[in-house]
Amino acid sequence: MSCPVCQKPVEKAYRPFCSKRCADVDLGRWLNGSYAVPGEPAILDETTETPPETHH
Repeated sequence: MSCPVCQKPVEKAYRPFCSKRCADVDLGRWLNGSYAVPGEPAILDETTETPPETHH
């Protein structure tokens, strides 16, 4: 198996990546929207846009 970011051999400690750097690169791609899981667009309504009120 090779690292999905740089194609180097996988290191057990960082599997499926070869290093912490490649794991961080992959995470960054998810966080900035470079990767996305296909599906229907989310539809928000007023109940999902604001957190529920709490009573103290």
